[in-house]
Amino acid sequence: MKLVKSLLLGSAAGIAAVAGAQAADLPSRKAAPVEYVRVCSAYGAGFFYIPGTETCLRVSGRVRAEYLVGERFGDNQDAYGTRARGRLNIDARTATAYGTLRTYIRYELTNNSGLYSTAGISPFNAGASVPTAGFGRGVGTTGSLLDMAFVQFGPITAGRAQSFFDFYPNDFNFNSVRTADSRLNLLAYTATFGSGFSATVSLEDRVSGTGGREVNFPGSTYQGQDFPDVVASLRVEQGWGAAQLSGALTQRKLTTGNIAGAVEGDEMGYAVQAGVKFNLPMIAAGDTFVLQAAYADGAIGYLGWNSGTFGLGRLGALALADAAFSGIGNNVKTTTGFSIVAALKHFWTPELRTEISASYSELKLGYLNGGGVYFNPLDVRSLDPKEFIIAGNLIWSPVSGLDIGVEVLYSHLDVRSPVTTVNNFGGRNALLGIKSEDAIAGRLRIQRDF
Repeated sequence: MKLVKSLLLGSAAGIAAVAGAQAADLPSRKAAPVEYVRVCSAYGAGFFYIPGTETCLRVSGRVRAEYLVGERFGDNQDAYGTRARGRLNIDARTATAYGTLRTYIRYELTNNSGLYSTAGISPFNAGASVPTAGFGRGVGTTGSLLDMAFVQFGPITAGRAQSFFDFYPNDFNFNSVRTADSRLNLLAYTATFGSGFSATVSLEDRVSGTGGREVNFPGSTYQGQDFPDVVASLRVEQGWGAAQLSGALTQRKLTTGNIAGAVEGDEMGYAVQAGVKFNLPMIAAGDTFVLQAAYADGAIGYLGWNSGTFGLGRLGALALADAAFSGIGNNVKTTTGFSIVAALKHFWTPELRTEISASYSELKLGYLNGGGVYFNPLDVRSLDPKEFIIAGNLIWSPVSGLDIGVEVLYSHLDVRSPVTTVNNFGGRNALLGIKSEDAIAGRLRIQRDF
Protein backbone atom coordinates (compact mmCIF):
# COMPACT_ATOMS: atom_id res chain seq x y z
CA MET A 1 0.00 0.00 0.00
CA LYS A 2 2.83 2.32 0.86
CA LEU A 3 4.45 1.47 -2.46
CA VAL A 4 1.33 2.42 -4.44
CA LYS A 5 1.01 5.72 -2.54
CA SER A 6 4.64 6.63 -3.26
CA LEU A 7 4.24 5.85 -6.96
CA LEU A 8 1.15 8.11 -7.21
CA LEU A 9 2.86 11.04 -5.45
CA GLY A 10 5.95 10.69 -7.62
CA SER A 11 3.91 10.65 -10.84
CA ALA A 12 1.98 13.82 -9.81
CA ALA A 13 5.24 15.63 -9.01
CA GLY A 14 6.69 14.65 -12.38
CA ILE A 15 3.63 15.89 -14.31
CA ALA A 16 3.70 19.22 -12.44
CA ALA A 17 7.41 19.68 -13.20
CA VAL A 18 6.91 19.01 -16.93
CA ALA A 19 3.90 21.37 -17.14
CA GLY A 20 5.86 24.10 -15.36
CA ALA A 21 8.76 23.74 -17.78
CA GLN A 22 6.48 23.97 -20.81
CA ALA A 23 4.72 27.06 -19.41
CA ALA A 24 8.06 28.77 -18.93
CA ASP A 25 8.73 28.35 -22.65
CA LEU A 26 5.51 30.27 -23.65
CA PRO A 27 5.79 34.00 -24.51
CA SER A 28 4.73 36.37 -21.68
CA ARG A 29 2.73 39.67 -22.26
CA LYS A 30 1.65 42.08 -19.51
CA ALA A 31 -1.62 44.02 -19.94
CA ALA A 32 -1.12 47.76 -20.60
CA PRO A 33 -2.15 49.90 -17.64
CA VAL A 34 -5.57 51.48 -18.06
CA GLU A 35 -5.65 55.30 -17.57
CA TYR A 36 -9.05 56.30 -16.33
CA VAL A 37 -10.48 59.80 -16.63
CA ARG A 38 -9.72 61.68 -13.43
CA VAL A 39 -11.75 64.51 -11.93
CA CYS A 40 -9.97 67.90 -11.85
CA SER A 41 -11.17 69.96 -8.89
CA ALA A 42 -8.72 72.86 -9.27
CA TYR A 43 -11.01 74.99 -11.49
CA GLY A 44 -14.49 74.11 -10.26
CA ALA A 45 -17.13 71.54 -11.11
CA GLY A 46 -17.22 69.76 -14.47
CA PHE A 47 -13.48 69.68 -15.22
CA PHE A 48 -11.57 66.45 -15.87
CA TYR A 49 -7.99 65.65 -16.87
CA ILE A 50 -7.40 64.88 -20.53
CA PRO A 51 -5.85 61.36 -20.37
CA GLY A 52 -2.07 61.46 -20.67
CA THR A 53 -1.84 65.20 -19.91
CA GLU A 54 -2.01 67.64 -17.02
CA THR A 55 -4.64 69.76 -18.83
CA CYS A 56 -8.10 70.07 -17.31
CA LEU A 57 -11.03 70.21 -19.75
CA ARG A 58 -14.67 71.18 -19.37
CA VAL A 59 -17.24 70.73 -22.14
CA SER A 60 -20.56 72.52 -21.71
CA GLY A 61 -23.28 74.00 -23.84
CA ARG A 62 -26.82 75.26 -24.25
CA VAL A 63 -29.95 74.63 -26.28
CA ARG A 64 -32.49 77.46 -26.45
CA ALA A 65 -35.98 77.61 -27.95
CA GLU A 66 -37.77 80.98 -28.15
CA TYR A 67 -41.18 82.14 -29.34
CA LEU A 68 -41.79 85.87 -29.86
CA VAL A 69 -45.02 87.83 -30.35
CA GLY A 70 -44.80 91.56 -31.23
CA GLU A 71 -46.42 94.41 -33.10
CA ARG A 72 -46.78 94.37 -36.89
CA PHE A 73 -45.57 97.67 -38.39
CA GLY A 74 -46.35 96.63 -41.96
CA ASP A 75 -49.09 94.74 -43.76
CA ASN A 76 -46.83 91.92 -44.96
CA GLN A 77 -44.92 91.22 -41.76
CA ASP A 78 -45.45 88.35 -39.38
CA ALA A 79 -46.66 89.15 -35.88
CA TYR A 80 -44.55 86.35 -34.43
CA GLY A 81 -41.13 84.76 -34.71
CA THR A 82 -39.33 81.60 -33.62
CA ARG A 83 -35.72 80.89 -32.75
CA ALA A 84 -33.65 77.76 -32.11
CA ARG A 85 -30.08 78.13 -30.90
CA GLY A 86 -27.34 75.68 -29.96
CA ARG A 87 -24.14 76.64 -28.15
CA LEU A 88 -20.97 74.66 -27.42
CA ASN A 89 -18.33 75.77 -24.89
CA ILE A 90 -14.85 74.23 -24.57
CA ASP A 91 -12.65 75.36 -21.68
CA ALA A 92 -9.10 73.93 -21.29
CA ARG A 93 -6.75 74.97 -18.43
CA THR A 94 -3.25 73.96 -17.45
CA ALA A 95 -1.28 75.04 -14.38
CA THR A 96 2.19 76.37 -15.29
CA ALA A 97 5.05 78.09 -13.52
CA TYR A 98 3.81 81.37 -15.05
CA GLY A 99 0.22 80.97 -13.97
CA THR A 100 -2.81 79.31 -15.53
CA LEU A 101 -2.77 78.70 -19.28
CA ARG A 102 -6.38 78.82 -20.51
CA THR A 103 -7.99 78.41 -23.93
CA TYR A 104 -11.72 78.98 -24.38
CA ILE A 105 -14.08 78.58 -27.35
CA ARG A 106 -17.79 79.45 -27.57
CA TYR A 107 -19.55 78.59 -30.85
CA GLU A 108 -23.21 79.11 -31.70
CA LEU A 109 -25.64 78.02 -34.44
CA THR A 110 -28.98 79.86 -34.69
CA ASN A 111 -32.09 79.50 -36.83
CA ASN A 112 -34.52 82.45 -36.90
CA SER A 113 -37.88 83.14 -38.50
CA GLY A 114 -40.52 85.85 -38.56
CA LEU A 115 -39.80 88.85 -36.33
CA TYR A 116 -36.36 87.48 -35.52
CA SER A 117 -35.44 87.53 -39.22
CA THR A 118 -36.79 91.03 -39.93
CA ALA A 119 -34.60 92.19 -37.04
CA GLY A 120 -35.24 95.87 -36.30
CA ILE A 121 -39.02 95.36 -36.30
CA SER A 122 -38.82 93.74 -32.86
CA PRO A 123 -37.86 95.77 -29.78
CA PHE A 124 -36.25 92.62 -28.41
CA ASN A 125 -33.43 93.21 -30.89
CA ALA A 126 -32.61 96.65 -29.48
CA GLY A 127 -29.05 96.73 -28.25
CA ALA A 128 -25.47 97.05 -29.36
CA SER A 129 -26.16 95.65 -32.80
CA VAL A 130 -29.58 96.78 -33.98
CA PRO A 131 -29.94 95.67 -37.62
CA THR A 132 -31.70 97.60 -40.33
CA ALA A 133 -35.48 97.24 -40.22
CA GLY A 134 -36.47 94.48 -42.59
CA PHE A 135 -39.38 94.25 -44.94
CA GLY A 136 -41.40 91.36 -46.24
CA ARG A 137 -42.35 88.21 -44.38
CA GLY A 138 -39.56 86.90 -42.18
CA VAL A 139 -37.90 83.95 -43.91
CA GLY A 140 -36.17 81.28 -41.86
CA THR A 141 -32.43 81.89 -41.73
CA THR A 142 -29.57 79.93 -40.18
CA GLY A 143 -26.37 81.59 -39.04
CA SER A 144 -23.19 80.61 -37.22
CA LEU A 145 -21.14 82.70 -34.83
CA LEU A 146 -17.72 82.29 -33.26
CA ASP A 147 -18.75 84.20 -30.16
CA MET A 148 -15.51 83.72 -28.23
CA ALA A 149 -12.08 82.19 -28.90
CA PHE A 150 -9.21 83.37 -26.71
CA VAL A 151 -6.00 82.35 -24.96
CA GLN A 152 -5.13 83.52 -21.45
CA PHE A 153 -1.57 83.07 -20.23
CA GLY A 154 -0.90 84.74 -16.92
CA PRO A 155 -1.85 88.41 -17.36
CA ILE A 156 -2.23 88.20 -21.18
CA THR A 157 -5.59 87.74 -22.97
CA ALA A 158 -5.45 87.32 -26.76
CA GLY A 159 -8.21 86.49 -29.25
CA ARG A 160 -11.96 87.11 -29.35
CA ALA A 161 -13.35 87.93 -25.89
CA GLN A 162 -15.73 90.23 -24.04
CA SER A 163 -14.62 93.85 -24.28
CA PHE A 164 -12.87 95.02 -21.12
CA PHE A 165 -14.92 98.23 -21.37
CA ASP A 166 -18.14 96.31 -20.64
CA PHE A 167 -19.54 95.89 -17.14
CA TYR A 168 -23.19 94.77 -17.42
CA PRO A 169 -23.29 92.62 -20.60
CA ASN A 170 -27.07 92.11 -20.90
CA ASP A 171 -27.01 88.87 -18.93
CA PHE A 172 -30.24 89.12 -16.92
CA ASN A 173 -33.22 89.49 -19.25
CA PHE A 174 -34.04 87.86 -22.59
CA ASN A 175 -33.83 91.18 -24.43
CA SER A 176 -30.98 93.67 -24.79
CA VAL A 177 -31.24 97.05 -23.14
CA ARG A 178 -29.12 99.95 -24.38
CA THR A 179 -25.66 99.14 -23.03
CA ALA A 180 -22.20 98.20 -24.30
CA ASP A 181 -22.03 94.44 -24.90
CA SER A 182 -19.37 93.35 -27.41
CA ARG A 183 -17.26 90.29 -28.10
CA LEU A 184 -14.38 91.27 -30.37
CA ASN A 185 -10.75 90.65 -31.26
CA LEU A 186 -8.39 92.11 -28.67
CA LEU A 187 -5.00 91.94 -26.98
CA ALA A 188 -5.05 92.80 -23.28
CA TYR A 189 -2.81 92.87 -20.20
CA THR A 190 -4.35 92.55 -16.71
CA ALA A 191 -2.48 93.34 -13.51
CA THR A 192 -3.85 92.02 -10.20
CA PHE A 193 -3.16 93.79 -6.91
CA GLY A 194 -4.80 91.52 -4.35
CA SER A 195 -8.02 91.94 -2.37
CA GLY A 196 -9.97 91.64 -5.62
CA PHE A 197 -8.46 94.70 -7.35
CA SER A 198 -7.25 94.53 -10.95
CA ALA A 199 -6.43 96.87 -13.84
CA THR A 200 -6.51 96.12 -17.56
CA VAL A 201 -5.18 97.82 -20.70
CA SER A 202 -6.62 96.43 -23.93
CA LEU A 203 -6.20 97.07 -27.66
CA GLU A 204 -9.58 96.27 -29.24
CA ASP A 205 -10.68 95.98 -32.87
CA ARG A 206 -14.26 97.32 -32.92
CA VAL A 207 -14.70 96.32 -36.56
CA SER A 208 -14.55 92.66 -35.50
CA GLY A 209 -17.15 93.06 -32.77
CA THR A 210 -20.92 93.08 -32.48
CA GLY A 211 -22.35 96.32 -33.87
CA GLY A 212 -21.04 98.36 -36.79
CA ARG A 213 -18.73 101.30 -36.44
CA GLU A 214 -18.40 102.78 -39.95
CA VAL A 215 -19.47 106.40 -40.29
CA ASN A 216 -22.05 106.15 -43.07
CA PHE A 217 -23.68 109.58 -42.86
CA PRO A 218 -24.43 110.94 -46.38
CA GLY A 219 -21.54 113.05 -47.65
CA SER A 220 -19.00 111.49 -45.28
CA THR A 221 -16.78 108.50 -46.04
CA TYR A 222 -14.98 106.57 -43.33
CA GLN A 223 -11.23 106.33 -44.00
CA GLY A 224 -10.15 103.77 -41.46
CA GLN A 225 -8.02 104.03 -38.33
CA ASP A 226 -4.30 104.28 -37.69
CA PHE A 227 -4.58 102.18 -34.51
CA PRO A 228 -7.20 100.06 -32.71
CA ASP A 229 -9.30 101.40 -29.86
CA VAL A 230 -7.46 101.73 -26.55
CA VAL A 231 -9.49 100.55 -23.55
CA ALA A 232 -8.50 100.75 -19.87
CA SER A 233 -10.44 99.56 -16.83
CA LEU A 234 -10.05 99.39 -13.04
CA ARG A 235 -12.10 96.68 -11.32
CA VAL A 236 -12.75 95.33 -7.82
CA GLU A 237 -14.57 92.11 -6.93
CA GLN A 238 -15.32 91.23 -3.31
CA GLY A 239 -17.98 89.52 -1.25
CA TRP A 240 -20.34 92.49 -1.39
CA GLY A 241 -20.26 92.58 -5.22
CA ALA A 242 -18.15 94.34 -7.85
CA ALA A 243 -17.40 97.79 -9.29
CA GLN A 244 -15.63 98.99 -12.40
CA LEU A 245 -14.45 102.24 -13.98
CA SER A 246 -13.57 102.00 -17.67
CA GLY A 247 -12.64 104.27 -20.56
CA ALA A 248 -12.02 103.99 -24.30
CA LEU A 249 -10.21 106.13 -26.87
CA THR A 250 -10.93 105.81 -30.60
CA GLN A 251 -10.07 107.59 -33.87
CA ARG A 252 -12.45 108.91 -36.54
CA LYS A 253 -10.99 109.83 -39.97
CA LEU A 254 -13.39 111.19 -42.61
CA THR A 255 -13.35 112.51 -46.14
CA THR A 256 -15.98 114.11 -48.37
CA GLY A 257 -14.95 111.96 -51.34
CA ASN A 258 -12.17 110.59 -53.52
CA ILE A 259 -12.05 113.56 -55.87
CA ALA A 260 -9.91 116.66 -56.22
CA GLY A 261 -10.77 119.22 -53.59
CA ALA A 262 -12.09 116.62 -51.14
CA VAL A 263 -12.04 117.71 -47.51
CA GLU A 264 -10.57 115.46 -44.85
CA GLY A 265 -11.12 115.50 -41.12
CA ASP A 266 -9.65 113.67 -38.17
CA GLU A 267 -11.28 113.50 -34.74
CA MET A 268 -10.66 111.49 -31.58
CA GLY A 269 -13.62 109.91 -29.84
CA TYR A 270 -13.87 108.67 -26.28
CA ALA A 271 -16.21 106.98 -23.81
CA VAL A 272 -16.25 106.55 -20.03
CA GLN A 273 -18.35 104.21 -17.91
CA ALA A 274 -18.87 103.42 -14.23
CA GLY A 275 -20.78 100.44 -12.88
CA VAL A 276 -21.48 98.76 -9.55
CA LYS A 277 -23.04 95.41 -8.67
CA PHE A 278 -24.42 94.58 -5.22
CA ASN A 279 -24.99 91.06 -3.93
CA LEU A 280 -28.14 91.00 -1.80
CA PRO A 281 -28.16 87.72 0.16
CA MET A 282 -30.01 89.48 2.98
CA ILE A 283 -33.08 89.54 0.69
CA ALA A 284 -32.65 86.10 -0.90
CA ALA A 285 -29.76 83.89 -1.92
CA GLY A 286 -28.57 84.86 -5.40
CA ASP A 287 -30.21 88.31 -5.49
CA THR A 288 -28.20 90.95 -7.38
CA PHE A 289 -28.66 94.62 -8.28
CA VAL A 290 -26.63 96.42 -10.99
CA LEU A 291 -26.40 100.14 -11.71
CA GLN A 292 -24.35 101.58 -14.59
CA ALA A 293 -23.86 104.92 -16.38
CA ALA A 294 -21.85 105.80 -19.50
CA TYR A 295 -21.02 108.89 -21.57
CA ALA A 296 -19.53 108.97 -25.09
CA ASP A 297 -18.28 111.59 -27.54
CA GLY A 298 -17.70 110.29 -31.06
CA ALA A 299 -17.99 106.66 -29.91
CA ILE A 300 -21.69 105.84 -29.50
CA GLY A 301 -21.05 102.11 -29.88
CA TYR A 302 -19.83 102.19 -26.27
CA LEU A 303 -23.35 103.25 -25.24
CA GLY A 304 -24.94 100.34 -27.08
CA TRP A 305 -26.00 102.38 -30.13
CA ASN A 306 -25.09 101.06 -33.54
CA SER A 307 -23.03 103.40 -35.70
CA GLY A 308 -25.32 102.80 -38.64
CA THR A 309 -29.09 102.82 -38.26
CA PHE A 310 -31.72 102.85 -35.58
CA GLY A 311 -35.49 102.67 -35.43
CA LEU A 312 -38.04 100.10 -34.36
CA GLY A 313 -40.80 99.76 -36.90
CA ARG A 314 -42.73 102.87 -37.92
CA LEU A 315 -39.68 105.12 -37.67
CA GLY A 316 -37.86 102.73 -39.96
CA ALA A 317 -34.09 102.84 -40.27
CA LEU A 318 -32.67 106.29 -39.55
CA ALA A 319 -28.97 107.00 -40.01
CA LEU A 320 -26.62 107.55 -37.08
CA ALA A 321 -22.90 108.25 -37.14
CA ASP A 322 -20.10 108.72 -34.63
CA ALA A 323 -19.03 111.81 -36.57
CA ALA A 324 -19.84 113.67 -39.81
CA PHE A 325 -19.14 116.91 -41.64
CA SER A 326 -21.42 119.63 -40.33
CA GLY A 327 -21.86 121.33 -43.69
CA ILE A 328 -20.69 124.64 -42.20
CA GLY A 329 -17.01 125.16 -42.93
CA ASN A 330 -16.69 121.40 -43.52
CA ASN A 331 -15.85 120.84 -39.87
CA VAL A 332 -16.12 117.36 -38.38
CA LYS A 333 -18.73 117.19 -35.63
CA THR A 334 -19.06 114.24 -33.27
CA THR A 335 -22.17 112.69 -31.76
CA THR A 336 -22.41 112.77 -27.96
CA GLY A 337 -24.72 110.88 -25.65
CA PHE A 338 -25.23 108.98 -22.42
CA SER A 339 -26.97 105.89 -21.14
CA ILE A 340 -28.15 104.73 -17.71
CA VAL A 341 -28.85 101.06 -16.95
CA ALA A 342 -30.39 99.32 -13.93
CA ALA A 343 -30.92 95.57 -13.54
CA LEU A 344 -32.29 93.41 -10.72
CA LYS A 345 -32.39 89.64 -10.20
CA HIS A 346 -34.60 88.33 -7.37
CA PHE A 347 -35.28 84.74 -6.32
CA TRP A 348 -38.80 84.20 -4.96
CA THR A 349 -37.83 80.61 -4.24
CA PRO A 350 -34.71 78.64 -5.25
CA GLU A 351 -36.66 77.49 -8.34
CA LEU A 352 -38.53 80.71 -9.21
CA ARG A 353 -36.90 84.04 -10.04
CA THR A 354 -37.62 87.41 -11.66
CA GLU A 355 -35.25 89.59 -13.70
CA ILE A 356 -35.96 93.25 -14.43
CA SER A 357 -33.75 95.54 -16.51
CA ALA A 358 -34.20 99.07 -17.86
CA SER A 359 -32.20 101.63 -19.78
CA TYR A 360 -32.55 105.30 -20.68
CA SER A 361 -30.36 106.89 -23.34
CA GLU A 362 -30.05 110.17 -25.23
CA LEU A 363 -27.97 111.21 -28.22
CA LYS A 364 -27.11 114.68 -29.49
CA LEU A 365 -26.06 114.53 -33.12
CA GLY A 366 -23.30 116.91 -34.08
CA TYR A 367 -24.64 117.40 -37.61
CA LEU A 368 -27.88 118.49 -39.27
CA ASN A 369 -30.47 116.39 -41.08
CA GLY A 370 -29.76 113.27 -39.05
CA GLY A 371 -30.13 110.96 -42.01
CA GLY A 372 -33.89 110.58 -41.72
CA VAL A 373 -36.52 111.70 -44.23
CA TYR A 374 -38.22 114.71 -42.66
CA PHE A 375 -41.95 115.27 -42.79
CA ASN A 376 -41.19 119.01 -43.05
CA PRO A 377 -38.38 119.51 -45.61
CA LEU A 378 -37.62 122.97 -44.15
CA ASP A 379 -36.79 121.53 -40.75
CA VAL A 380 -33.00 121.15 -40.53
CA ARG A 381 -32.68 120.14 -36.87
CA SER A 382 -30.94 116.89 -36.00
CA LEU A 383 -33.00 113.98 -34.77
CA ASP A 384 -31.36 113.65 -31.30
CA PRO A 385 -33.12 110.40 -30.30
CA LYS A 386 -34.22 109.62 -26.74
CA GLU A 387 -35.04 106.06 -25.78
CA PHE A 388 -36.46 104.16 -22.80
CA ILE A 389 -36.55 100.35 -22.56
CA ILE A 390 -37.83 98.16 -19.70
CA ALA A 391 -38.29 94.40 -19.51
CA GLY A 392 -39.38 91.95 -16.84
CA ASN A 393 -39.65 88.17 -16.73
CA LEU A 394 -40.63 85.23 -14.57
CA ILE A 395 -38.44 82.10 -14.84
CA TRP A 396 -39.10 78.65 -13.38
CA SER A 397 -36.20 76.19 -12.99
CA PRO A 398 -37.81 72.87 -12.00
CA VAL A 399 -34.49 71.02 -12.29
CA SER A 400 -30.89 72.15 -12.40
CA GLY A 401 -29.91 73.61 -15.79
CA LEU A 402 -33.46 73.99 -17.13
CA ASP A 403 -35.15 77.42 -17.43
CA ILE A 404 -38.75 77.97 -18.55
CA GLY A 405 -39.68 81.65 -18.63
CA VAL A 406 -41.86 84.38 -20.07
CA GLU A 407 -40.90 88.03 -20.56
CA VAL A 408 -42.61 91.27 -21.56
CA LEU A 409 -40.73 94.26 -22.98
CA TYR A 410 -41.82 97.85 -23.55
CA SER A 411 -39.82 100.44 -25.50
CA HIS A 412 -40.39 104.12 -26.24
CA LEU A 413 -38.38 106.17 -28.76
CA ASP A 414 -38.56 109.95 -29.37
CA VAL A 415 -36.91 112.00 -32.10
CA ARG A 416 -36.60 115.77 -32.14
CA SER A 417 -38.12 116.33 -35.59
CA PRO A 418 -41.06 114.56 -37.27
CA VAL A 419 -40.05 111.91 -39.77
CA THR A 420 -42.01 110.00 -42.38
CA THR A 421 -42.92 106.49 -41.40
CA VAL A 422 -41.38 103.51 -43.08
CA ASN A 423 -44.41 101.29 -42.74
CA ASN A 424 -42.77 98.30 -44.37
CA PHE A 425 -42.16 100.20 -47.61
CA GLY A 426 -45.67 100.59 -49.01
CA GLY A 427 -47.87 99.87 -46.04
CA ARG A 428 -50.73 102.04 -44.89
CA ASN A 429 -50.15 105.64 -43.71
CA ALA A 430 -46.70 105.71 -45.30
CA LEU A 431 -46.60 109.54 -45.31
CA LEU A 432 -47.65 110.12 -41.72
CA GLY A 433 -45.16 112.33 -39.86
CA ILE A 434 -44.40 111.09 -36.34
CA LYS A 435 -41.98 112.02 -33.57
CA SER A 436 -42.21 108.96 -31.33
CA GLU A 437 -43.18 105.33 -31.24
CA ASP A 438 -44.05 102.76 -28.61
CA ALA A 439 -43.64 99.02 -28.94
CA ILE A 440 -44.49 96.05 -26.74
CA ALA A 441 -43.63 92.39 -27.22
CA GLY A 442 -43.67 89.11 -25.33
CA ARG A 443 -41.37 86.13 -25.43
CA LEU A 444 -41.41 82.53 -24.20
CA ARG A 445 -38.05 80.82 -23.66
CA ILE A 446 -37.20 77.21 -22.86
CA GLN A 447 -33.47 76.72 -22.25
CA ARG A 448 -31.26 73.88 -21.13
CA ASP A 449 -27.68 74.53 -19.98
CA PHE A 450 -25.35 71.61 -19.40
